Amino acid sequence: MTDSPLGHELLPTLRALVGEAHLVTDPPAMASYLADWRGRFTGRARAVVLPADTHEVAKVVATCAAARVPIVPQGGRTGLVLGSVPDTSGTAIVLSLRRLNRIRDIDPANRTMTVEAGCILADIQEAASGAGMLFPLSLAAEGSCTIGGNLSTNAGGTAVLRYGNTRELCLGLEVVTAQGQVWDGLRALRKDNTGYALRELFIGAEGTLGVITAAVLKLYPQPRAALTALVALDSPAGALDLLSLLQQRCGAALTGFELMSDFCLRLVARQFPDLPRPFATHYPQYALVELSSNDSEDGAAELVESSVGAALDAGVALDAVLATSVAQSLGLWKLREHIPLAQAAAGKNIKHDISLPVSSIPAFLERTDAALQAAFPGCQVVCFGHLGDGNLHYNVAPPEGIGHDSFLAHQDAVNRIVHDSVAATRGSISAEHGVGALKRDELPRYKPAVELDMMRAIKAALDPLGIMNPGKIL
Repeated sequence: MTDSPLGHELLPTLRALVGEAHLVTDPPAMASYLADWRGRFTGRARAVVLPADTHEVAKVVATCAAARVPIVPQGGRTGLVLGSVPDTSGTAIVLSLRRLNRIRDIDPANRTMTVEAGCILADIQEAASGAGMLFPLSLAAEGSCTIGGNLSTNAGGTAVLRYGNTRELCLGLEVVTAQGQVWDGLRALRKDNTGYALRELFIGAEGTLGVITAAVLKLYPQPRAALTALVALDSPAGALDLLSLLQQRCGAALTGFELMSDFCLRLVARQFPDLPRPFATHYPQYALVELSSNDSEDGAAELVESSVGAALDAGVALDAVLATSVAQSLGLWKLREHIPLAQAAAGKNIKHDISLPVSSIPAFLERTDAALQAAFPGCQVVCFGHLGDGNLHYNVAPPEGIGHDSFLAHQDAVNRIVHDSVAATRGSISAEHGVGALKRDELPRYKPAVELDMMRAIKAALDPLGIMNPGKIL
């Protein structure tokens, strides 16, 4: 992209807008903003800009638009698909929103909270709890990811089964457009049928259409009880049977249903030996189940005990451990949350974030596992995820004795096997991580041309100069 004549004045202008301390051009100081979370890619940029509020964001974007300079919006830098890092051209400005971290309003009567895009997810959860409410979005990176990034990727997490993705948890947005205008769509309404659903365009768009600066979020009553169980199973098909049984018996009380293979838990035990080992025996699969209830804790305990008991009596479950304290519950969840950390400690692997019709998951796993073993004998599949909503993290590690870097050379071939198998079930190659630059070139193979044409038309209408996070998604 070629600069306009204003290009040589860009950095002094931006410095005047945000202040000397908030325009970073020193390479060592910029380094953390240019590298992706997994440490596999480092881009380049003219500068990192950290505006203080929506007004400054708008002026920064307008200045860059006048100079025809690309903008890469950035939140907590926890993304996995190269969606928030610049390319290697060095032409872009990184627009960090971490200073936009204020909670503007909490309305318990309307069950809403208005927050800025740079708010850390865990801080939002804590603020909601302090008001006697619940913000249910929960994921492993919640201590560092920001709500702006969650919205931009339509993040999922562990409670989608009951509460939905981030899209379902948002009522309104404030957005700085690609022209530097501010759209105030911060409406705390559950019904608003006055035109196109503009909010929906920006959620999940990964900063390619505009910059989300604030949002109105839904809040829920705090559950009186949250109970956790780890259930041992003989197969993914058994996990589906258990899910169906629990949905019938527990209804909306079923908040989370996570699938983990025995290989996953062996990996965690190897890398984190101090974590609990709930079973003396190894089983092929495990389901981590969470129920939350607004009834009494005794009633919730009776429900989970009777439901898991019914699964054991029916032969659906092979064994089960029920947490009887908060500490035990946290211990069981740590097993699930430490799977990605154990993978990282064990070495590099080829990651997939896929969604499938829940009913197709057992057949998908059998078919895809076999195809990978035929192509790469001895490769190790680390499969876990949110089975309740059909989202699996299906990761492939090298065979024992094979170097991780040499195995990564086969990434395209591994991706083709996995993604073609996903497509055969009419699934998606990105469930909750986004597309970014990592999966961009895969889209033409798996999306109809007419769908991509509509996406390009929206991009051209809202960002005609093509400056918003270029090279991502499209």
